[in-house]
Amino acid sequence: MLAYDSYGDDAPGTPILIVHGLFGSARNWGVIARRLSKSRRVVAVDMRNHGDSPREPSHSYPDMAADLAEVIEHIGGEALVIGHSMGGKAAMVLALTHPELVRALIVADIAPVAYEHTQMHLVEAMQALDLATLETRSDADAALAHAVETKGVRDFLLQSLEVRERRWKLNLDVLAAEMDKVLSFPEVTGAYDGPTLFIAGAESDYVQTEHRDRIKALFPNAKQAKIPGAGHWLHAEKPREFEAAVRAFFTL
Repeated sequence: MLAYDSYGDDAPGTPILIVHGLFGSARNWGVIARRLSKSRRVVAVDMRNHGDSPREPSHSYPDMAADLAEVIEHIGGEALVIGHSMGGKAAMVLALTHPELVRALIVADIAPVAYEHTQMHLVEAMQALDLATLETRSDADAALAHAVETKGVRDFLLQSLEVRERRWKLNLDVLAAEMDKVLSFPEVTGAYDGPTLFIAGAESDYVQTEHRDRIKALFPNAKQAKIPGAGHWLHAEKPREFEAAVRAFFTL
């Protein structure tokens, strides 16, 4: 089963499940998870091939959705689900294939479509680091800067580097081999008619007007909203606004 962090274990009501994006982890969501746990139990997972979760040869969305279903069954059989980016796609497939497990769904800055936003350059940059020569996180940052110019992106990636153990907490080889699947969205039948919110960063280009028909076909009761001033990492860039949107939709 996936590794996860749990907050507010004694809180009443349906728990919240948080599903991170590519190269992320449960701990990226720790601040928001702790704040939301004042109202409900919150479980934030490490997805397969990320963090402390199992390393698997596949990184397909049906497999990721099955992982999430196993966690929900373990924590009570139903959840309010939040998924960002890759995690949003996995959460959508979960809702479409196991609707009885998803009481309500929030999809953060992603649509149920294929993308060309490849992240292979980041995988290659991480793979190229000579971990044996690194003594500190600053060393790693300096080395990574040759291939990744944006400091915020480097900081995010380096959260998954165990410097002392000289290893990535990411299965980079599988993520590289399965990148086409990560960018895609599987063929699915049916629809999830539960409460659904697609929330995007106003400065992001991941959710477009032309995606609305596809969203409505699969999620007929979907609502859409945007957070002003936020990009793709809306929960990190505007955490208070993101939290407020979650609370209002889940009526916490």
